[in-house]
Amino acid sequence: MTEAVAADFLPMLAAETPRRSFVVSLHDVTPCTREASARIIEALKRAGVRTASLLVVPNYHRQGSATEDKNFISWLRDLEARGYESVIHGYFHQRPRCADERIREKFMTRFYTRDEGEFFDLDYEEAFARITKARDEFKAARLSPIGFVAPAWLLNAAGERAARDAGMQYTTRNDSVLDLLTGEREPTRSLVYSTHSAWRRTVSLGWNAALSRSLEMRELARLSIHPPDFEAPKIWEQILQFIERFARTRNATTYRDWIGKQRTNRKAA
Repeated sequence: MTEAVAADFLPMLAAETPRRSFVVSLHDVTPCTREASARIIEALKRAGVRTASLLVVPNYHRQGSATEDKNFISWLRDLEARGYESVIHGYFHQRPRCADERIREKFMTRFYTRDEGEFFDLDYEEAFARITKARDEFKAARLSPIGFVAPAWLLNAAGERAARDAGMQYTTRNDSVLDLLTGEREPTRSLVYSTHSAWRRTVSLGWNAALSRSLEMRELARLSIHPPDFEAPKIWEQILQFIERFARTRNATTYRDWIGKQRTNRKAA
């Protein structure tokens, strides 16, 4: 079957089978990225996506508490009222370098994440302290996050336990979504881009084109967007193509609502 025939066939398949889901998550939502994030949200609305999971950094690169910016918090509360979801995304989104790091640690924390893999190797106590601090700050600001996602999805076992003990109901990694209450894990790799250089952008476009085809039969498809993606024309064009393709057979949702739906389905089964 050619890709053109397959594309024509998908709407007929959707009419005969229950629609599956896709989540668009917008990462690194902070006061300093609010304007760019708002533009992306409006562009997503024009593309038919009117809900998303917003990954909010409590104190991005130690530039100041996000919850102390009243206009930013008011904006987030308005989005929550319209069906968007606020998610705790690390705390500082920054990891200081260590002098005795091994090759693998340097690769993961410097090359792969550009010193932003905050929860890569935090111990339980520090991970729990940062997550609970973020939780309490968000709650005081009348935001209602139930999910925690580590920067670059680098969350070790201690951090996962800390998130569960802090009352978070789910977390995600690059290759899965984990319900922290039930232990159910949904294997599904997220489409995500690196825009820091021309070669990274080129590799991202090719990798995501191939990966998107492997997601066709997954119950949940995931698309992760960072603010710089909007400024890279070829990447944004591909993002819109993925959204158009997903919308043929899937409903846009948030991680919060998808997790809730899965729990309801399991109880009914």
